[in-house]
Amino acid sequence: MAELRFSLVVPIYNEQENVANLLDEVAAVLAPHGPFEMLAVDDGSRDDSLRCMRDWKQRHGAAWLRIVVLERNCGQSAAVMAGAEQARGPLVATLDGDMQNDPRDLPAMLARVEAGEADAVVGVRRKRRDTFVRRVSSRIGNGVRNWLTGDRVTDAACGIKVIRREYFLRAPKFVGMHRFMATLVRYLGGQVVEVDVNHRPRAAGVAKYGIGNRIWKGLRDCFAMRWLRTRLLLHRVKEEC
Repeated sequence: MAELRFSLVVPIYNEQENVANLLDEVAAVLAPHGPFEMLAVDDGSRDDSLRCMRDWKQRHGAAWLRIVVLERNCGQSAAVMAGAEQARGPLVATLDGDMQNDPRDLPAMLARVEAGEADAVVGVRRKRRDTFVRRVSSRIGNGVRNWLTGDRVTDAACGIKVIRREYFLRAPKFVGMHRFMATLVRYLGGQVVEVDVNHRPRAAGVAKYGIGNRIWKGLRDCFAMRWLRTRLLLHRVKEEC
């Protein structure tokens, strides 16, 4: 088996209307930039997402597609981490499963990490295709987040990222960590670069997050990150004699 260039991790939760189109697009866009694998992590979907993915894989004979099924719904952070843990490539790229991220942004992001410019390249949705309320709440949330964590991240919730796999494995694991990966990479001594990425309107399905189910959890996570900054173990073994 050829050595993989990267692993693409996509968390899937109740996206039956999108998964076939998503897989079609990934195949068309990323195949020329391989060899790669995609780990579609089903996070306890209650609709036909899992069946749709299995049917697509069988129909296309896509050996590069690995479908990882969690025992129950554990949340986006757990789904992303499960994919990163199972990944075989040295770089982990992530996309949201709702097709609002554009996989065409990934090749340039991958190239920057491979060139040694950064350990993580994370997306910024400058022209975000969401409702006014979601855009404003996100801007406020990012401001509060940066103030509490002591970091500077423009768009923490943007799902498209490329990060060296070792940072996923070294990072402390907690619910909500997927929104803090850029900060965690910096806490661990890595370099992070932000790039503008395309953002598309949701074509089908419904959003899984809103102000009501994010604001208090987000604040709690920010305070946890503030504590973590002073307590994180950063040791590295120099040698053994």
